[in-house]
Formats: sequence, C-alpha cells, structure tokens
Amino acid sequence: MNGFEFYVDPSRCIGCRSCENACAECETHRGRTMIHVDFLDRAQSTETVPTVCMHCEDPTCAQVCPADAIKKNEDGVVLSSLKPRCVACSNCVLACPFGVPRVLGEIEQMMKCDMCWDRTSAGKRPMCATVCPSQALAYVRKEDIEHRRERPINEFVFGHQTVRTKVFMMVPEGAGPLVVDVADYVWEAEP
Repeated sequence: MNGFEFYVDPSRCIGCRSCENACAECETHRGRTMIHVDFLDRAQSTETVPTVCMHCEDPTCAQVCPADAIKKNEDGVVLSSLKPRCVACSNCVLACPFGVPRVLGEIEQMMKCDMCWDRTSAGKRPMCATVCPSQALAYVRKEDIEHRRERPINEFVFGHQTVRTKVFMMVPEGAGPLVVDVADYVWEAEP
C-alpha cells in the first residue's frame, strides 16, 4: 500500500495476543505465527511488547546467510528464507539485533515476519495491524500517526553499529535515541 508505514507502539500493547493469532492465519505462514508478544519484566510487571521484524535497510540476517536464502524485496521488506536454499544453520537467528528470526526445526527453515507480503503487495494491511485493538501495531499513513504523544524512530544504535529500519518504533516525546551499549552485555568468567 503506497504511502503506508508500519508502526510499533509498545506503550499501547495490552498483551491480548490477537496479533499472534491473526498472524498464524496469514496464508503464507502455514498456520504459524511470525510475531511474538514478549513480557518485558514478567516478575515485576505485566508489561508486554509485540515483536515483529523491523525490516532493516541493510539486514544482518541476510548478510550472514551462507546459502543466500534471505532476500529483501523492492519495497524493502526482508522476506523469510527461500525454502530450497535455507540450510537451517541459525546464523540469522544469532545475528539479528532485534531477535526476530526463528528456525523451525520441523520444516528446517527460517521464517519471520514478512509484513504479510501476500497482503500488503495486494493493497491490504498486515494481519496483525488489522486486529490490534489498541493500535500498538499500526499500518497507516504518516499523517495518521502524527497526533500521538509519542514520536516515531527508525534508527537504533547497537554498540558501534547504527541500524536503520523500515518499521518505526514509537518512543516517548523527548526520549533520546535508542542505544544498546554492548558494554552492558559483557560477560565475565567466574573464577
């Protein structure tokens, strides 16, 4: 759908999992959900967030695929792996900074959110965005989102790497850039 963009607003997620059920109904997903609702701090909170593929401009998952099975289409959507090529090595799973791809062992293939390419290429909205009651997932024109308190960003910093995405994350007004410092993830061996 020309002029439409995908937005994720974690502050609006109510954890209903309607998106997961709708995603599984998408014709190309073979009854599997390609979106996941994650609990942020289950011990302390009921806060949830929908996790979809962010469709990176320069997708790391495709870069590390030894079989060249992961492709990005002309609209910037990073597709699930091509079944004849995928060797189910899980390189894409390990490389994705957002933790999105999943290798499905029973079919030996990486599958992930493809923004319901079968639907969006035909002028329809992705399944998850059609059922989200709180608009935590929205596939709308930019002007339809401008009234919200939050502002959209599509640039994320992981250590020294900046990742630009097709999908926008809504963040509180005045918040700085989303930065994940790799120093926060340094593991030290115990003596």
